[in-house]
Amino acid sequence: MFAIVEIGKKQYFVEKGHTYKVERLSQKEGDITLDKVLLVASDDKVDLGLPYVKGAKITAHVNGEEKGNKVLSYKYRRRKKSRRIRGHRQIYTLLKISDIIAS
Repeated sequence: MFAIVEIGKKQYFVEKGHTYKVERLSQKEGDITLDKVLLVASDDKVDLGLPYVKGAKITAHVNGEEKGNKVLSYKYRRRKKSRRIRGHRQIYTLLKISDIIAS
């Protein structure tokens, strides 16, 4: 069984028992319920939402936060002796999918 869920402004393909890095969530630790489910599919049935599947939920456990790789932004202006480097490290939340509940 798998599902497509909207977390933040992104969509994720999730399966039961797997761990995913998603955009930073406000909850630090513990269980969380995701109700913006776009699609739920089992072996013989597919439920497609318009835009969300009614009654479908995904329960997950927040395993903490993790920093991503550093991304460098480099701006250079030729013949001006002007350059700038900026770095950014995105913070991700680790989610372990506990259960997918279809309607």
